Amino acid sequence: MKACLYMKRALVFLISCLCVTMEAMGNASNSSASSSSVSPKVLNIGALFTFNSTIGRSAGPALTAAIRDVNSDSSILNGTKLNLILQDTNCSGFLGTFEAMQLMGKDIVAALGPQSSGIAHSISFVMNELHVPLLSFAATDPTLSAQHQYPYFVRTTISDHFQMYAVADLVSYFGWGEVVAVFVDDDYGRNGISVLGDALATKRAKISYKAALTPDASRTEIDSMLVGVNLLETRVFVVHVNPDSGLNIFSVASRLGMMSNGYVWIATDWLTSVVDSSEVEPETLELLQGVVALRHHTTDSEAKARFASTWRGLKSKETTRFNTYALYAYDSVWLLARALNEFFATGGSITFSDDPRLQEASGDSKNARITSLRVFNEGSRLLQVLLRMNFSGAAGRVQFDSDKNLVDPSFDVLNFGGSGSHSLGYWSNHSGLSTVPPELQHKKPSNTSTKTSQHLYGVIWPGETAKRPRGWVFPDNGKPLRIAVPYRVSFPSFVTKDEGPLGAKGFCIDVFEAALALLPYPVPHQYILFGDGRRNPSFDNIVNEVVQDKYDAAVGDVTITTNRTRLVDFTQPYMDSGLVVVAPMQKVKSSPWAFLKPFTWQMWAVTGVFFLFVGTVVWILEHRMNAEFRGPPSQQLVTVFWFSFSTMFFSHRENTVSTLGRLVLILWLFIVLVINSSYTASLTSILTVQQLSSRIQGIDSLISSWEPIGIQDGSFVYRYLVDDLNIAESRLRVLKGEDEYIRALERGPSGGGVAAIIDELPYVELFLSNTRCRFTTVGQEFTKSGWGFAFQRDSPLAVDLSTTILQLSENGELQRIHDKWLPRERCSTLEEPIDDARLSLMSFWGLFLICGVACIGALAFFFGRVCFQYNRLSADGGPAIAGSTEPADQTRICGLFKALMDIIDRKETEIKDMFRQMREDSNREAEPGRDSNRPSS
Repeated sequence: MKACLYMKRALVFLISCLCVTMEAMGNASNSSASSSSVSPKVLNIGALFTFNSTIGRSAGPALTAAIRDVNSDSSILNGTKLNLILQDTNCSGFLGTFEAMQLMGKDIVAALGPQSSGIAHSISFVMNELHVPLLSFAATDPTLSAQHQYPYFVRTTISDHFQMYAVADLVSYFGWGEVVAVFVDDDYGRNGISVLGDALATKRAKISYKAALTPDASRTEIDSMLVGVNLLETRVFVVHVNPDSGLNIFSVASRLGMMSNGYVWIATDWLTSVVDSSEVEPETLELLQGVVALRHHTTDSEAKARFASTWRGLKSKETTRFNTYALYAYDSVWLLARALNEFFATGGSITFSDDPRLQEASGDSKNARITSLRVFNEGSRLLQVLLRMNFSGAAGRVQFDSDKNLVDPSFDVLNFGGSGSHSLGYWSNHSGLSTVPPELQHKKPSNTSTKTSQHLYGVIWPGETAKRPRGWVFPDNGKPLRIAVPYRVSFPSFVTKDEGPLGAKGFCIDVFEAALALLPYPVPHQYILFGDGRRNPSFDNIVNEVVQDKYDAAVGDVTITTNRTRLVDFTQPYMDSGLVVVAPMQKVKSSPWAFLKPFTWQMWAVTGVFFLFVGTVVWILEHRMNAEFRGPPSQQLVTVFWFSFSTMFFSHRENTVSTLGRLVLILWLFIVLVINSSYTASLTSILTVQQLSSRIQGIDSLISSWEPIGIQDGSFVYRYLVDDLNIAESRLRVLKGEDEYIRALERGPSGGGVAAIIDELPYVELFLSNTRCRFTTVGQEFTKSGWGFAFQRDSPLAVDLSTTILQLSENGELQRIHDKWLPRERCSTLEEPIDDARLSLMSFWGLFLICGVACIGALAFFFGRVCFQYNRLSADGGPAIAGSTEPADQTRICGLFKALMDIIDRKETEIKDMFRQMREDSNREAEPGRDSNRPSS
């Protein structure tokens, strides 16, 4: 729609030109095409700007100086001279467009300007039609960068797109969330502020109000506008207006007291253009105290120094100083000259031809000289050469990126104070805010992602203070903060109605009032009860009405949930909360089998097996050498059982004499000591401590059942249980007060009550205290959350109150308020049932493993020794083997086993006697041989 509007506007101007006598164009050739030599002696170049303006008074002399320097430089253009044709747009969109039409009838190869973004929009359509490049050194409207809509528009200054992102970085750096945009209501102002809104959104900030001024706004209009914005709470103002009338804003603001402590003023580059290009009076500088402004960053270079020297030598100048637009204008001429030089060097020529569409549009009207507007045939080629240029100019590097913007856009950040301004640092799209010049930052990797990488020097704000302004105040419109307070029926200790001046009282109200008292500024507010007093209100409804701007905040026991944080801003939690299960308590009935409860059945079984196993091992190890472990088989069996279980009480009468038996017994007695101690402690706990139990063991057992569940009226718990835990709505019972809590729990599911109640921990603690611990919480707290004060999105009060709430917690005031309204003592919690407290095998498997390994090791050593003795007796033909009368065809294994059992059953003394007998027999057999060798006497 905007493009169509511009095309219609251009068409209107074209039609207007039909009625104008264009005498200057009468000498132009009427041939269908004309051409010049490849390197003509003179080339016409147009320039459009307002001569008598802040930008024009600097740009005009700069353009003239640039043309003079180019024409006097024999190394460029091979003798071709540039003829600069100046047209004054007179700060008028209509006259500016008309002047542009006149200029285009003079066969210009390029136009410099205009400084007005609105005129640039209009004449760009003409430039597109005639293929004439338009080099603008002052039109900063970001929308002019649209390549398809304005292909022949080339911006030789920095787009306001980058300037608005620099402003957004400043706002974010100082921690403000909202700004008021004061701007001129034209293409330059509207489109720049539109980009500012997008840039602030990336920093989680926004424009809270847009104050538009007409381009020729009077002081009365400015006064009316500032009075209106002063009633708002935002105190950060971004001023984006025309340089010729912008100082009036600060003059009126000073008269209204808006240049004092607490205000923030950020000006775009228009302000520095005014200050840099003229001798500003001390009274004017006094108005600017504390203002932060941006200025195009221009590199200190030899080219800039030469331009400054040239400027001082100019006689046809209205000011002794120049602003950055003069540098961009000077570079624009050199950009065109260098491009034309390359254009001619590559065989380009200057030719013009009639546009058939203009011929058709002119009709039969003989007075219409529109046919004198001719197309520059090589304009497209010259445009491509312009966009390829890369050189160092007076303002810095002249090179274009893919979007036809100058590369490396950067700004100086200035702070006005005293008799002038001082530098706070720089901004560039490469490194953001920094105290290091951009040309040095470009040598390093880009770093704009983190706030810690942004740096500026200290600022002196309005009111001559170095303390960063808060950036907002309560609006000066006499309206106090509207605070919704839940009118609770149950648990009134937290918040309820009061007949006093506040209208509300309770724990939450006292915390909020204490937090407000710590703020460094007053907060007028009023409490508005939410609810009818007959039942608890819905807290979701309270939050929704804060979102809908019916209230400014909600103060009470509002739980911070995920869904609510998407709608409002919460303060730091002032009360920890979470969901717990409340169930009736039952005393554990004593049982005749209570002595079995300390151990699980697996523990009992393994313990009994190990008693028999250890007794058997000790019997095997002691049987050969200990008479107490010998005798008839029935007696030995009784001995094993007696010895095994008597070790439980350390009352075994049998003594152990073998080393292995003593080792196993010592280890086993230690294990028995541990088991006895654990059993005693567990049984004592069961019989004396654990006197309470509940059928409900926690949230898991409650979910798995189909019994009814009670919840508090108005709580978020209802939706949480249904949506998150998938509990059927038919199971939920809404309870309106503590009395209903008691009746529902006492009746139970069979009597029309509930099996348990799910509620937040603060309510539960107060309920249990009020009922003198007749009920208990079971299981663990299964959610973690907190209570906070809810404010509308981006409310600065949420941040400030979070700080004061932390202060209340640190200085102990929060605990004092808690003790005033809520009970100090807490009821015991039934965290685990008795069955879960029984000792299992998992607690002792390590001891049993050690004992088993020791017993098996002792048995292995014992049987190894027996096998060794058996082999020795067999090899020597001992009595055990000699007395054997087994038939040769019987199974050897059976005989072997009997022989081994015979050795095991023999006493150790018998085995030793057998070995001694074998040694004696061996010695006797050896003696006759020795006697025969003895000589006779």
